[in-house]
Amino acid sequence: MTNPWRGEVPLVIDGHPEVMRLTLGALAGLEAALAEPSLVALVERFEQGRFSSADVLAVLKAGLVGGGSSFDPVALDHAEIAGGPMGAARAAAELIARAFVVPEA
Repeated sequence: MTNPWRGEVPLVIDGHPEVMRLTLGALAGLEAALAEPSLVALVERFEQGRFSSADVLAVLKAGLVGGGSSFDPVALDHAEIAGGPMGAARAAAELIARAFVVPEA
């Protein structure tokens, strides 16, 4: 079970549920991995639909690390993600949104 108030997002990988979260450390790593100068630029990149499948994987990997998952982020490249590429992109976008927006009560 995930807690949206903590910025958590669920992701089912190879049939197993995982919890992702973008902590400050995970966000810093994501900025570096995606070569973005700021958090605002990173958010804008996703809002404007200027992201690639590699970007989606980077966000999901950062979320797994930030969420404390025991799943090896490197293995995500070859894993089956529930919902396929669209499910992965949706989860990445939700993860970024939850990192910066408080959920509605």
